[in-house]
Amino acid sequence: MVALTAGISVAAGVVFSPAGRRRGRGPDAFRCSASSAGERQALFSRIAPVYDLLNDVLSLGQHRTWKRICVSWSRVKMGDRVLDLCCGSGDLAFLLSQKVGLDGEVMAVDFSRQQLQTAADRQEQRWKLCYKNIKWIEGDALDLPFTDCYFDAVTVGYGLRNVVNKSKAMREIYRVLKPGSRASILDFNKSSSLFTASLQSWAIDNVVVPLASGYGLTEEYKYLKSSIAQYLTGEELEKLAKEAGFCAAKHYELGGGLMGNLVATR
Repeated sequence: MVALTAGISVAAGVVFSPAGRRRGRGPDAFRCSASSAGERQALFSRIAPVYDLLNDVLSLGQHRTWKRICVSWSRVKMGDRVLDLCCGSGDLAFLLSQKVGLDGEVMAVDFSRQQLQTAADRQEQRWKLCYKNIKWIEGDALDLPFTDCYFDAVTVGYGLRNVVNKSKAMREIYRVLKPGSRASILDFNKSSSLFTASLQSWAIDNVVVPLASGYGLTEEYKYLKSSIAQYLTGEELEKLAKEAGFCAAKHYELGGGLMGNLVATR
């Protein structure tokens, strides 16, 4: 089993000492502290073993296309240092790794230790030489352990919706990005179209939850519907990014309006 690299260990927590990063505070230093964040952390740890399988089945494999689009819109290139925030089991991190190559770096941050271990195991099973550039980091989206203007790009895949304080998370993304760089944020779309919203709701109730129940995860996937209802519309996400300091922000609908991707330029 792959250990989380460069002093970033599942067992020991996160301790940063290299230049360009904040010094760590010992085991579990960067975990979310709010109780609701802790509940979400536990939820994603429970679904980690079947997370990738359910993504494939529920989206008919389309999530892979949406994730490639997300990475492409970040404009990441060879040699870049990039952050994949709320990295989950690593899909975006693996795509970013191939884009930046061995001269680049991918910092993959998530608050779920189990998701990170799943990602590290996948790294070992799907080994490519470029994957050496990935570091798996247990961390908090509201208190990123990196200095200002540290990254050439930031991606977030299905993560911002689950962050307790979205405004603070967006400010942190802005802070760690270099001027002129992009954040590309993929998630479910909170559609203003009654038809699309109704279709999305029906699919969760009649497809997603029943399928998840076969894995004993009924309550965990019921959470999906309420999290989308509490999320932001495309216009609200654009406003959130601009309030955080981004000079430009545009939200694009994908998958017939069921998904959306915010592109924000610092």
